[in-house]
Order: sequence, then C-alpha cells, then structure tokens
Amino acid sequence: MPTLPWITVDSSAEAEVVVMASRLEVRSLRQVPGFLLTSMSLLRQALRSPGAVGVSLKAELFKRTFWTVSTWTGKPAIYAYAAAEPHKSVMRRKRAVMRESTFVFWDAPAAQVGWDEVGRRIAAERAKQTDKAEKAV
Repeated sequence: MPTLPWITVDSSAEAEVVVMASRLEVRSLRQVPGFLLTSMSLLRQALRSPGAVGVSLKAELFKRTFWTVSTWTGKPAIYAYAAAEPHKSVMRRKRAVMRESTFVFWDAPAAQVGWDEVGRRIAAERAKQTDKAEKAV
C-alpha cells in the first residue's frame, strides 16, 4: 500500500504544531490485514478529533510495518485522542500482535512536517532504545 497523502484537518491551526509519529511492527504477515483495517479506523477517528491538524499513514505490508504521523494543536489533544474510543480499546487489544513500537513527539512548524524527518527521528529513538537495552545487560 502506498503512503496515504497528507490530510489536513484544520487549515486554520497555528503555524507551530506538536508532531506525533510512530513506527509499529506486527509479529506476522497474518496480522497485517487486521492491523491495516484497524489503522484506517483510527485514522478516521483522528480526522474527527478536536485539536487534530493533519494526519498521514504509511504501510509497508510485507515488512509488517506501519508508520503514522499526525500534527496537533497541543499534547492535551493527542492524549484525549489516545484515551477516546475506539483508540483506547484497539491499543489494548493489539498489544498481543505487536513486535515492536516506537513513538516520538516534537514541536515543529506545520509546513515542515514530512516523512524524511519522521524516519530520522524514529531511527534516532530506536538507536537510543537499543543503547539503553545493551547497557542494561
């Protein structure tokens, strides 16, 4: 599946936004179709959520990896979305099929949010997590 194009929810939002990006990997190819359907449902929820500015989704189906990026007016809006249904229940149910998840947040001008920056920040966070795990051993 190609990357879903950026969908602007609130074009009147301020120029500075809070970005939330994620990389989610499921354990097996069997779980990909259900996770994709669920991801689309949560994308629709985000589009209706107060404080959402924009969203996009990328699915690398054969790599079992899903990427999200969304922009918000502030962290309270992100937390409200995450605590609302169906997101709250879906995340609880999908933990069992997850192999690995990475989440990052940062502030940025809305016009400068893109997949290159998402990839860079996720890679940096994953490297930091790996370093912590290696030091713990």
